[in-house]
Amino acid sequence: MRNPIIAALDVPSVDQALKLAEQIAPAVGAFKIGGELFTAAGPDIVRRVRATGAAVFLDLKFHDIPNTVAKAVASAVALDVQMLTIHTSGGGEMMRAAEKSAQAAATALGLEVPLILGVTVLTSSNSETLAEIGCEADTEKQVSRLAQLAVKSGLRGLVCSPLELVALRAILPAHIQLVTPGIRTGAEKADDQKRTLSPREAIEAGASWLVVGRPIYAAENPRAAAEKIWESIS
Repeated sequence: MRNPIIAALDVPSVDQALKLAEQIAPAVGAFKIGGELFTAAGPDIVRRVRATGAAVFLDLKFHDIPNTVAKAVASAVALDVQMLTIHTSGGGEMMRAAEKSAQAAATALGLEVPLILGVTVLTSSNSETLAEIGCEADTEKQVSRLAQLAVKSGLRGLVCSPLELVALRAILPAHIQLVTPGIRTGAEKADDQKRTLSPREAIEAGASWLVVGRPIYAAENPRAAAEKIWESIS
């Protein structure tokens, strides 16, 4: 079984990120580099993590006009990332531009095409959040609408809450990869994630990949925490 754990390097400095990556690399399948670390360290942190041979999930959630997103995606492809995110709420034209750009840039550079993942509804959001910004207040309906638009637009993967996994698996083609944050083991303090499942529950519900942040990086022993999660699903 492929290790489906994507460990989030949600730390504020390069030294902390590289130390954490070195410590837990044998127990995870990839590393997520998100907004905090990328803003602090820039593209070089992607290169340094990739230089270790580890897969990288660049989670910057691009959301802009199609041309700008296409150019941002091409720049990400040049960093040789394996996954990257865009917001599905940017619409079909934006998503098609992102996928087309990824395909073209990877071909030109002789690299494998990264998986462009569409973000539906953030796991920190709920029905009240959606209603507040004027969207469909039913979270499941909003996720379903955006997920189907993403697939129609050519995306091959989505980011979704663990609680939407079963519903999405019922309506999406089997080849669509579902990447799931909001993973909690039950040992953590309450935080801003409102829609969560345990690692095993998420895999059984249909997740292809699990993004695990605080349960690993905030643990007293991150390597042991990662290994325990891997054991629970393997």
